[in-house]
Amino acid sequence: MTLTLDTARAIIRNVFAEGAARGCKPLSVVVLDGGGHVIAFERSDGGSPMRFAIAHGKAHGAVMMGIGSRALFQRAEAQPYFIQAMNTLTDGALVPVPGGVLVRSNDAIIGAVGVTGDTSDADEACAVAAITAAGFTPDPGGAPA
Repeated sequence: MTLTLDTARAIIRNVFAEGAARGCKPLSVVVLDGGGHVIAFERSDGGSPMRFAIAHGKAHGAVMMGIGSRALFQRAEAQPYFIQAMNTLTDGALVPVPGGVLVRSNDAIIGAVGVTGDTSDADEACAVAAITAAGFTPDPGGAPA
């Protein structure tokens, strides 16, 4: 199974709905396919211009490393030089903080969602809820701290 444009748009709508329900600050959301290519991106009114790069870095790092960005965050704490090297290899497109959540279907990674704009924990929670609502299994890469 692959993520379609319609599904990516639904995930984005679900992120915004979850963010509104939680009272989050303006969110930005990117949905990537399993190869790290952008399917869709939206930035809420009031979101800063750099939000695409942040959301993309969260999702891109997750899908390219095969682990959610929470796990990348934990790895960055334990092995900062490794994560710095990985960030160099991805031309800076690896943001190792929560909010980059893998999308799984039948245990296979089919993409990732990156959310930014509020706290990293809130960003991640919105991504998890949106992926679940779309009928997929979210994998944030570890339990929230």
